[in-house]
Amino acid sequence: MSEEGPGRRYPQNLQGVLQLAVDVGSAAEGPQPLAPMSEERKTWLRDALSEIGKGQMDEVEQMKLCLKILRREEPSDQDREDEDEEDERETAFETISELCENLDNARDLMTLGGLELCVSRYLCHEQSGLRWRAAGLIATCSQNMPQVQIYLLDIGTLPKLLQMADADPHPTVRVKALYGVSCLVREQDAGLQAFLSLDGFSVLMRGMQSENEKLQIKAAFLLLNLLTSHPEQRVAVVSMGMVQQLVSVLRTAHSPFHEHVLGALCCLVEDCPQGRKDCREAALGLQQLLKERAKELQGKEECEEELDFCERLRTMCFTGRQADGNGMDR
Repeated sequence: MSEEGPGRRYPQNLQGVLQLAVDVGSAAEGPQPLAPMSEERKTWLRDALSEIGKGQMDEVEQMKLCLKILRREEPSDQDREDEDEEDERETAFETISELCENLDNARDLMTLGGLELCVSRYLCHEQSGLRWRAAGLIATCSQNMPQVQIYLLDIGTLPKLLQMADADPHPTVRVKALYGVSCLVREQDAGLQAFLSLDGFSVLMRGMQSENEKLQIKAAFLLLNLLTSHPEQRVAVVSMGMVQQLVSVLRTAHSPFHEHVLGALCCLVEDCPQGRKDCREAALGLQQLLKERAKELQGKEECEEELDFCERLRTMCFTGRQADGNGMDR
C-alpha cells in the first residue's frame, strides 16, 4: 500500500484494520470530502477482513476439535495406566478455557453442547484434574453472561457445584467449584434464588471453617458480596446463627480472609437489631476480641481495610451509635 507512505505496511488482521483507521483519521484535518477507495486499498481491506473472519472460524473449529476429544469414550480399566488420554483431555479443557475468555466463544461453546458436556460428564469425573478444569470452564463462560448463566442454572449446574465446593476430596476442585458458584449467583437473581433454596450460605460457612485457605478466601468474599448486594437477606442470615459462627472464625489464627469476615459482620449489624444483639452476647467476647485485633493491625498498611471494618464494628455494636456514612458503601 504505497499511498500510506514509504514502506508502510499493515498486517492483514484486526490490528491492521484498526491501525489503518487510526492513521487515516489522524491524517485528516477537519471535514474531508469522501474520495474513492483505491483498488489497492480495496484489495487489502477485503483480504484483511477475510483473515479476521477466518481467524474467528478457526477458533470455533478449535473448540469443535477439543470437544471431539472430550466426547470420546472413557478408556477401559486396562488402559487407565496410560496417562496420555488424561493429559489430552486436560489440554483440550485448557485450550477451550483460553478461547472462552472471548465472550462470543463462550456463547458458541454453549451452542455446541460443550457446557452440557461439562455438567453431565466432567463435574463428576473420577479424575480430579478434569473435575476442576470443568468447573473452571463453567466459571469462565458464565461470568457476566446472563444467557449462559440461565442456561447453566436450567440444566442443574448449581447443585452440583455446591456439592463439590462442600465435599469434594480434592482442594483445587472445591476452590474452582466455589468460583463457579460465585459466577452463577452474583448479579443474577435466578441464581441467588436457587442458591438460597439449596442452603448456599451454610456451604459458605463451612468453606470458611475449612483448612483450605483459598476456599476460605473465596467463601468469605462471596458472603460479603451477597450481603452487600442483597441487604434483604441479612435478617435471614442472622437467624441462621451466622454472627456466632463468624466470630468463631475470627478466633482462629489470623488470616487475610478475616477482612471479608469482619466486613460480613458489619453487614449483619447494619440496620439489623438482632445482629447487634448477637454481637453483644457476653459469651462471644467480641468487644475484647475487636480491641485486641485493632491493636494487632495498627500501623500495618496492608491491613487498613480490615482495621476499618474492625473499628466500624466496634462503633456500631459497643458505642451505641452508627458509624459515619452508610458503612458498607465505600
